[in-house]
Amino acid sequence: MPRRRREAVARLEVILLAGPALVVFLAFVIFPVLMAAYYGFFSWQGYGPPTEFVGLKNYLTILQDPLFHDALAHNGIILVLSLVLQGPAAILLALLLNRRMRGQSLIRVLIFIPYVISEVVVGTGWSLMLQTNGAFNALLEKIGLGALATDWLSDPGIAIWTLMAIITWKYVGFAVILFLAGLQGIPEELHEAAAIDGASYWQIQWQITLPLLAPTLRIWAFLSIIGSLQLFDLVYIIWGQYIASTAGTSTMATYMVSEGRNAGNFGYGNAVAVVLFVISLVVALIYQRAVLRRDTEGALTGSSGRRRSRTAPDPQVAPELEKESVR
Repeated sequence: MPRRRREAVARLEVILLAGPALVVFLAFVIFPVLMAAYYGFFSWQGYGPPTEFVGLKNYLTILQDPLFHDALAHNGIILVLSLVLQGPAAILLALLLNRRMRGQSLIRVLIFIPYVISEVVVGTGWSLMLQTNGAFNALLEKIGLGALATDWLSDPGIAIWTLMAIITWKYVGFAVILFLAGLQGIPEELHEAAAIDGASYWQIQWQITLPLLAPTLRIWAFLSIIGSLQLFDLVYIIWGQYIASTAGTSTMATYMVSEGRNAGNFGYGNAVAVVLFVISLVVALIYQRAVLRRDTEGALTGSSGRRRSRTAPDPQVAPELEKESVR
């Protein structure tokens, strides 16, 4: 087959395979973002065509609103604490469950169950248990720890830690399963060789397991960062639209709903959505550039690189090849 025809067939295959996904992406991601940016320039009540053009007023109000600053700070706290709390806990659980033990499959299922439970069920259940007269405080009274009973949801000094406990309980199972999949790809011979050389169990994990698990850790951290920036459902279900701000658990997404849809100002809500999208996009691009780049560069090889590898020998090997040809 001629070269031009092969290239045309390859392009056609790419269009046929990627075309439908590209159309869906443009229709359900790019187009809504562009429409949200458009509506963000108007004071719009959500019905009829927008007519009251306000320019950058909505965006300037967002950047100057102390409530948005608080919500952004809460997202930052949630992001950092999610990495600090879930990461080490998931690694320890994954290392434990990666060893042969009785009831291993059952423990894996029990750890993963919270992740598959609906956020509505989780939020409703925890909000009922953590009320002042809820089951958790009643349990503390029964076991003689009544002095620890407090208002877990409304106290601004405790509410953010309550939220982090719930988030960790729900999402640590996903991290454990992800790390277990990564551990399965580490050859056991490396551990055995290190043990023969006299390395302890923790030295093996620190010097061998964690470095080889690093690509999986980086992917999980990326998913955790984006999820922390876009957190909405658990906060909104447990604390509600108004209590979240007073309890110190509001996020950019809950701010968008409370100040946009619930306030009847859909133009402002669309502007908040655009700001949230831009912040998430910038963070994702920075993380991709600074952290994930090493993984993608190691996984992808350009056609030009393959072509060079077939035609041009390595500079260090070239002299040896010349000597062999002379012989």
